[in-house]
Amino acid sequence: MIFSSLSAVLRPTPLALALLALANPLMAAEVALEPSIIAAEPSPVTLPSAAAVEPQRVQHLRAATSDTAALLRDVPGVSLNGAGGFSSLPAIRGLADDRLRIKVDGMDLIASCPNHMNPALSYIDPSNLGNLQVFAGITPVSVGGDSIGGTIIADSAALEFAEPGAASINKGEVGGFYRSNNDARGGNFSAIHAEQDFSLRYDGSSSKANNYSAGGDFKSSRATGRVGHELALDEVGSSAYERQNHALKAGVKFGDDLLELKLGYQQVPQELFANQRMDMTDNSQKQVSLRYLSQLNWGELETSVYHEQVDHSMDFGPDKRFWYGSKSSVAGSADGQPCAPISSTCAAGMPMDSQGKTTGAAVKAAIDLSEQDVLRLGGEYQRYRLNDYWSPSGSGMWPNTFENINDGQRDRAALFSEWQSQLSADWLSLLGVRYENVQSDAGDVQGYGNMMGNQNAEAAAFNAADRRQTDHNWDFSALARYNHSEQLDVEFGYARKVRSPNLYERYTWSSWPMAATMNNAVGDGNGYVGDIDLKPETANSVSTTFDWHSSDRRHELKITPFYTHVDNYIDALPVAGTTWLNDKFNVLQYANQSARLYGMDVSGKMPLVSNDLGNWGINGLINYSNGKNRDTGDDLYNSMPLNGKLALTQEIGGWSNSLEMESVQAKNNVSDVRNEVQTAGYTLFNLRASHSWKTVRVDFGVENLADKFYYLPTGGAYTGQGRTMSMNGIEWGIGVPGMGRSLYTGINLAF
Repeated sequence: MIFSSLSAVLRPTPLALALLALANPLMAAEVALEPSIIAAEPSPVTLPSAAAVEPQRVQHLRAATSDTAALLRDVPGVSLNGAGGFSSLPAIRGLADDRLRIKVDGMDLIASCPNHMNPALSYIDPSNLGNLQVFAGITPVSVGGDSIGGTIIADSAALEFAEPGAASINKGEVGGFYRSNNDARGGNFSAIHAEQDFSLRYDGSSSKANNYSAGGDFKSSRATGRVGHELALDEVGSSAYERQNHALKAGVKFGDDLLELKLGYQQVPQELFANQRMDMTDNSQKQVSLRYLSQLNWGELETSVYHEQVDHSMDFGPDKRFWYGSKSSVAGSADGQPCAPISSTCAAGMPMDSQGKTTGAAVKAAIDLSEQDVLRLGGEYQRYRLNDYWSPSGSGMWPNTFENINDGQRDRAALFSEWQSQLSADWLSLLGVRYENVQSDAGDVQGYGNMMGNQNAEAAAFNAADRRQTDHNWDFSALARYNHSEQLDVEFGYARKVRSPNLYERYTWSSWPMAATMNNAVGDGNGYVGDIDLKPETANSVSTTFDWHSSDRRHELKITPFYTHVDNYIDALPVAGTTWLNDKFNVLQYANQSARLYGMDVSGKMPLVSNDLGNWGINGLINYSNGKNRDTGDDLYNSMPLNGKLALTQEIGGWSNSLEMESVQAKNNVSDVRNEVQTAGYTLFNLRASHSWKTVRVDFGVENLADKFYYLPTGGAYTGQGRTMSMNGIEWGIGVPGMGRSLYTGINLAF
């Protein structure tokens, strides 16, 4: 009842936003000065290789996106693999998803879904973001582990406390946004009460959007070539979403120590996926975390525990449900008609449920050995349980429950030690070692029980196999930073990083096409089968960063070449005994091979002029990565082609404005084994503006200003409509189109 009431409050209309904009500048003038405040915790530790997203940039973009991962778009080396409206999968230098460690409020969250529709960053809204950091490539062991590509740390807004003797703090913020292309709308609300030793904060947000429209002329119904439920000519099927987030955080100070409790809840009524054969029809997440931060004579000690429970459901959304095909098909009704109630000849969808439970704990210490030396020690534990099952629903999917993963288990225990030393005024070094013990297992499984495919034989073979696996993983990192001069810093290093396979890579067992295509975390339209005997991936990486800058950092140029070799890289091969088809979707099996990735990231900024029209400047970046499977010579899947961004910025008074250009080269180097779709190059323009008063901030802009039509180079295959249950019942060779022109506006009022 409480959550539904809050949700109603948090759904502003464009008219309500306009009224707020007109009414509240007058109200703002009556707001008293805020009492003095102090932060609940120190600023995030600056480690070598860390890149932080500036809070001003987060504020500038949060009206334009509901996807927290999209806030990383300006970090060198980072790209986004397309998924749902708020579930993009970030990639760092060609490595994505579970190859990255992503921590949200100190918790290692796991995607409990065969399509990875609920990744870690989808659980924090941009309006509640306090700190966002990226460790690309050479990652310190204190923030790494069970990953080979890098680490992303996202923290919600920190608690605040009143200064001793000052009045208590009572304040908050309310805001809303609207985006024209997909009629996206939503709002956020936060409230804070804080005294000298106690603080309480609530953050809530809600967002909802329809399918978006592509730029130019895209006839979405051509994806099936069948008469039926047609969308608008330019509409991208299965791209709508709806989400609600709620978080309550409380803290108590005991002198210099802090005890912090956080409760979180997310409800997703739907999130549709244009590159998956299923849609998220419900996702409920509950989380609780407790942290104790001690400031001691010798340094800092942090202890934390957390628990997360996810109940996730998938089925066909409206753009797929109307295309089941003919009555003689596996799941069908008359062409173009909704499916009838459950019967032996007509399946009312294909319900799929996943239940994940994650419990974790960590103890970390930062010991000040001297003014120049810090020793970091820590231990971590994570216990993950997963049940993934598909209830019987009609023809081809009955009479039993299909157990995709039954009693999946994945437990991690880790210890690390890291020494950071300021060797001299010019040299800083960091050395670290980390050990992880990863144990995984799964219970017996069964198919639907009918004779379709070879479910019974494969289930029997899986049940007879020894499924328990134990991995002993060692990570090393060595970094150094050299201040060559006031204008040049050089940072270089080496890292060895190891990641154990996830449960879906090891324990999905059926090669029956209808089942295999539902196990796909990369959105390429193919089906996937696991391999119990997969070995952990081991990456050896080297990189160097040359950082030229002025003394005030207003001029800056950074160049980072990198190289990574991966042993036992988990790629894919055609399933043994099957016929692989060119220009079609196929069933593939995860397999250990070897890979190499190299490339370069370039970023920079500089002021132009300062005059009566304000302070003008430019900033930009260029990213290039190249990934190859060294065993087959094939290109690695979802490698982002050469791309660059350039922005002209202006600041005057309370205004902050920019004109951005984003250019992406054609994608011709693709994964042949996956029949990955090639995409053409494109250039987009975005216009952004914002104005801040004392208590009011207004943002507005236009994305894809020229309404350019383009395909997302890492968006996967378009499976947003059609007979998606059939392996090749939809047309192969169409990528997911990007969004066309969209006007957005947002307003936030502090009170």
